[in-house]
Amino acid sequence: MELGKKTALTKLKVRGGYNFVRNRIDDETHEEAQIREATLFEAHPLLSKIEKSMVGIPALASRLVQIQLVIILKCFPDIVDKINEGINILDLELNQLPNNFMSKADGLVAFMHIIRSFTETLQMMFIKGEYNEYVDFKKMHCNARLIDMLDEFSKNLHSSVQFSESFLVEEMQVLEETNGIWLPHFLPHSFWIRRKMNNVSTFAILFVKQVWSYLEIVCARILIDHYGDYPQLLSSMRKATHNVIEKMKFEFMEKVVEMIEMEKTTYYTCDPDFVASWNMLISNRDKFMKAMCNHLEELSMEGHDGTVNVKHLFSIPENTRDQAFDLKMRMTAYWKIVLKRMVDRTALRLRFMIQKVVNKEMEMEIVNEMMMHGGGIEKMSEELSSTGKERVRLQRSIGLFQESKQIMEQVQV
Repeated sequence: MELGKKTALTKLKVRGGYNFVRNRIDDETHEEAQIREATLFEAHPLLSKIEKSMVGIPALASRLVQIQLVIILKCFPDIVDKINEGINILDLELNQLPNNFMSKADGLVAFMHIIRSFTETLQMMFIKGEYNEYVDFKKMHCNARLIDMLDEFSKNLHSSVQFSESFLVEEMQVLEETNGIWLPHFLPHSFWIRRKMNNVSTFAILFVKQVWSYLEIVCARILIDHYGDYPQLLSSMRKATHNVIEKMKFEFMEKVVEMIEMEKTTYYTCDPDFVASWNMLISNRDKFMKAMCNHLEELSMEGHDGTVNVKHLFSIPENTRDQAFDLKMRMTAYWKIVLKRMVDRTALRLRFMIQKVVNKEMEMEIVNEMMMHGGGIEKMSEELSSTGKERVRLQRSIGLFQESKQIMEQVQV
């Protein structure tokens, strides 16, 4: 295009506008080209008339910078958002790393805070029945689960109260086995009790194991969920928890076994329900004797749901039947008191020992385990090498993002 043809120049439409420059020729240096370009646009009769902001490489460079700045400013909000998002993600990852304690004092403060927090959590869940983040996780509802176990224990015990199809057979066996030991018409109450206690003692032993195994599972879950960020301490706390649970289980087992032995050797109650229950049961005597005389195969009795099969008793001597019946009624009334006493005392002992764990035993055992076998407070200030490297990486990345953000803010200004 010839410079003289002005019409052609004016018809050419360029969205970014015009800039006129002189190309370097042959081996011109940068300085020589700048001088000759300036001379051309100043001395040429036509080119000298072009607006100075539109001629020369410096003007073009300035124009390009302005265009680029406009583009950057349009994208600036998205860039800043991406930088902030990156910082937030890295901050979250950094905060999820185990805490790093720089001194023994920091470690001691953290150690005491963790123990206090753990025991308070146990108190809320084991004693107060507050479950916080475990509201939707029923297995962690300790009071409700312990009541379920206690109800099942009570149900298993009381299943021994029901009159079986072999009505009075067990009592006649007792009378036969104690023949010659007891005086005539002196019923062998203690022998009957020992026999019954031997039959149900397994339920009590299983209950002890079930309860304390469950409590250890709950404690382990709390430790992992709340204190997984403290690997220096977690292993010691888990071991201490296991030690306390085993100790309490052994102590609880001793008390339950002692209770069983006491029931075997001591035959006594001052519960008025015993007399009331016995009077109701013994009132069935006339009905039972009539059934024997009339050879009625089934009998309905006060204090028992359903009917009792008595056909197998027709051939038994009357004196033996009467003694067995009296023993059955008297000991059934007493057995109900024994089972009620066992359930109540077991539940009370369990609640007492749980409070003992929460208020005393757990804290003492954790401190002892940490100081004696866990490396002491110094262990709290140690950090795994992999964790340390990850911490440095995240801190460096956060620093780079923050520098980029500062630059962007300066550009915006």
